[in-house]
Amino acid sequence: MSALFDRLSDLFHKGHARDVGELMSDSRFADLDDTAEAAVLIAVTDSVRPSVLLTQRPRTMRDHPGQVAFPGGKLDHGETPVEAALREAWEELGIAGEHVRVIGTTDRYQTGTGFDITPVLATVPADLTIRPDPHEVESWFECPLDKLMDASQWGRNSVFWKGAMREYLEMDHDGYRIWGVTAAICWNLSRRLTWLEAHDG
Repeated sequence: MSALFDRLSDLFHKGHARDVGELMSDSRFADLDDTAEAAVLIAVTDSVRPSVLLTQRPRTMRDHPGQVAFPGGKLDHGETPVEAALREAWEELGIAGEHVRVIGTTDRYQTGTGFDITPVLATVPADLTIRPDPHEVESWFECPLDKLMDASQWGRNSVFWKGAMREYLEMDHDGYRIWGVTAAICWNLSRRLTWLEAHDG
C-alpha cells in the first residue's frame, strides 16, 4: 500500500464531505447549450516530495494552444470521466492505466470556451517512464504538489473578456506559466485537500 495514496484519499474524502464555500468557475461565460464533456488526470507522483505531471500543449492546437494543462480531453461516446482521463494520459504521455491509482473525481469546472471538465485525482509511480506524443504534447514537466496547493504562490489578475471582467490565477514554475483553467482546477482542489495544513499538522 502507498502512504501517499492513503493520505490523499483521506484528505480527498474529508474535503468533499464538507462545504468549502465558493469555488472558481467560468460558468457565467459559458454557452450551456454548446458544451462538450471532458476530463483531465491530476497525476501525483508517489515520491518524497510529491509532484503533479503537467503538459504544455502544442501552439498549433485549436483549443488553448501553448497553454499548460493536465493530460486530458473530450469524453468519447459512452466513456466515464475516469475512463477518458486514463485514455488521454496514455495517448498523451504513454502512462498505462495499470500504473494509475485513481482516488476519485473532484469538482467539475465549466470553462468559458465550451468545456465541462471533470478532474480525476490519482497517484502514479515516481519513476514512471513518460513517452509524450509530439502531436499532443510540446513538452511536459512536474510541479511540486505543495507549491500548487499553496495560495501564496498564485498571483491574481483580471482581464475584460466576453463583456465582463474575468479574474484568473497564474504562477511561474521553471519557465512555465500555469494559469487559466489549470490554475483554477488546482485552486479548487487545494480547498478540498487542505494539503499544506495537513502537512504542517
